[in-house]
Amino acid sequence: MTDSEKYMQEALKEAKKAFDAGEVPIGAVMVQNGEIIARGYNLRNTAKNPLRHAEIDVINEAAAVVGDWRLEDCTLFVTVEPCPMCAGAIVQARIPKVVFGTRNSKAGCAGSILNILNEPKFNHQVVVEEGILQEDCSALMRLFFRRFRKNSGPMLTEE
Repeated sequence: MTDSEKYMQEALKEAKKAFDAGEVPIGAVMVQNGEIIARGYNLRNTAKNPLRHAEIDVINEAAAVVGDWRLEDCTLFVTVEPCPMCAGAIVQARIPKVVFGTRNSKAGCAGSILNILNEPKFNHQVVVEEGILQEDCSALMRLFFRRFRKNSGPMLTEE
């Protein structure tokens, strides 16, 4: 098992917490010098707060641990490709590398819709590694939306 797989396993544990809470199952961990310094998962519905994405919570926690807004020696592992808000926060926090499991065809901003993480006009670009434990990350999302649709009816049609 590679280091990326090891840390993505930890992000998946966080995503499963979101799943169990009825949240979209996205989890994240921040790693610095080979140690996880922050963990989080989506809490948007639970907190009734649109900012409570896994990545945002993890960036906040990591900044508190590091004692700086610049997370220049950290790597973020997240189960699903970051959305525009999270990608912007990653750039603003100067995180040098993001590793994600599966693409997000509806909101992904690490290449699926936009590539905020590698926009050359910004003063910071991010190294991206994708597809780590992709099937596990995708399967959890599919299961969540399958159950969501079954319980909610035909109103939600996208994954």
